[in-house]
Amino acid sequence: METLKKSINGGEYLIKDAEADQVFIPEAFSEEQMMMAQACQDFLDTEIEPHRDAIDSMKHPELVPAILRKAGDLGLLGIAVPEEYGGLGMSFNTSMLIADIIGSAGSFSTTYGAHSGIGTLPILYYGTEEQKQKYLPKLVNAEWAACYCLTEPDAGSDANSGKTKAVLNEEGTHYLITGQKMWISNGGFADLFIVFARIADDKYLSAFIVEKSFGGISMNEEEKKMGIKGSSTRQVFFNECKVPVENMLSERGNGFKIAVNILNIGRIKLGAGVLGGCRKVLRDAIQYAGERKQFGVSINSFGAIKQKLAEMAIRTYACESLCYRAGQDVEDRIAALTHDGMDPTLAKLKGVEEFAIECAIAKVHGSEVLDYVVDQGVQVYGGMGYSAEAPMERAYRDARISRIYEGTNEINRILMVGMVLKRAMKGEIDLFGPAMAVGEELKAVPSFETVDRSQPLAVEKHTIKQLKKVFLMLGGRAAQVLGNKLESEQEIMMNLADIMIEIYAAESALLRTEKLIEKNGLEANAIHIAATQVYLFEAVEKIQSAGKEAIMSFLTGDEQKVMLMGLKRFTKSEPVNTKALRRQVADALIESGKYLFF
Repeated sequence: METLKKSINGGEYLIKDAEADQVFIPEAFSEEQMMMAQACQDFLDTEIEPHRDAIDSMKHPELVPAILRKAGDLGLLGIAVPEEYGGLGMSFNTSMLIADIIGSAGSFSTTYGAHSGIGTLPILYYGTEEQKQKYLPKLVNAEWAACYCLTEPDAGSDANSGKTKAVLNEEGTHYLITGQKMWISNGGFADLFIVFARIADDKYLSAFIVEKSFGGISMNEEEKKMGIKGSSTRQVFFNECKVPVENMLSERGNGFKIAVNILNIGRIKLGAGVLGGCRKVLRDAIQYAGERKQFGVSINSFGAIKQKLAEMAIRTYACESLCYRAGQDVEDRIAALTHDGMDPTLAKLKGVEEFAIECAIAKVHGSEVLDYVVDQGVQVYGGMGYSAEAPMERAYRDARISRIYEGTNEINRILMVGMVLKRAMKGEIDLFGPAMAVGEELKAVPSFETVDRSQPLAVEKHTIKQLKKVFLMLGGRAAQVLGNKLESEQEIMMNLADIMIEIYAAESALLRTEKLIEKNGLEANAIHIAATQVYLFEAVEKIQSAGKEAIMSFLTGDEQKVMLMGLKRFTKSEPVNTKALRRQVADALIESGKYLFF
């Protein structure tokens, strides 16, 4: 009988201590999965690298669709699509791995994500069997290209405020869709549009599968953008576009739910999708720093450059760790739900929905790590970093969109805190019990827990445990003091989100390192330990800052003093020589000539 791994609930990492054997690490991917990743990398080396300038020029309108079709021939567009619809039927975390590799493709990564993600998945997860049979094979092999039409001029983060209308004709056979959509990736060459529109005065939008051949569709010229210049981005206008009633996705008024759930998938995939870009930028920076000579020596011998290279790798390591940990949690939940008899397609939706908090964390953390890495990459290159002749200029511009699409990072921060509190109110997460226990702990005389220092990373694990108390202390008290007003205190919500993000990232890196130590020993993972210690040190600093700002925002007097003392107690950590640890990481990077963690 198959033994299923017990699946943790989304957001529970804040109140439960995870063990290393409970998490997935990227080093555990199978030979088959790594072969698929290598095939994807070979595709990028052959089809993307030689054509980056041509892609970004937009002077060859057939180039990107042709590359997309080649990706379809290799099966890259249907990684998680079941075989009966032409896909490969592989796991959720495998699709994360491919998104990771594709992430270094610049403009094409947006094209790929818009097609295989938000353009295809609504049909896979919400379509009827007839819709799946009709459309998925065409999308998997890129016979048709897809796009996703949600955003409007007055409906960005507030997606459900869209004004596009769908009116049923007198015969009851077709909906006539009229409205304007903007920032539509792949809009210029798409054959199929996932369109969100409102029927009559419905509270929520409905979703439709619209073929370009239906007519009534026109577009503006290609948008001129800061980055991802080679991805088609258009405004799309619908003027009584005639859509058969059978092309409604799911049920009337279910469009907003579809949009939210598909965005959850997009967020965690974006978190993974930055990783390929981070590794490429770091590899280029390492190589340049070795070749560039100043004062008679390579600049990679300078401490300031070593600090940058090490920090770029350390943050990427933490991001990798959290993304694949979350991806496997989603996969485990899907397996558990399917095992209990749930329809596999519904199980996939519910699995992602359960970990919507972690999806948002992956998106925010990943996009900000990428922005940091490309910024430092430009700095390592110096003047050449600002030149379009070198790779950093394009990487810098392309990265900036990641903090905006799939929901801005500000919106995602507010969402993740809101989701935790709502789940606590519903009793889905026991947040308030542990929060009350922390409150009682603050009133008591501080106890000095003994840590078994003979165990690897025992001190760091204790630090993580204490950091979780910071969130419980602040989140619980903010909910008590502010009640429903907390949602409008966005600055405090973002402080709490930063604490959530850093706890999850630091713990994920630590658990990965611990698991590697168990497998390979301490000496073989000295660099991983150094990276983990540096990241945790910095996480503590960020949590101290966010916590102090939050406390000063809603508390005064003696209670403020007590909470500040609690913050100081719970963020107490072991002193570490971050300079020496970063140099240790940097020297290993320079010796290997590339990112060396995965």
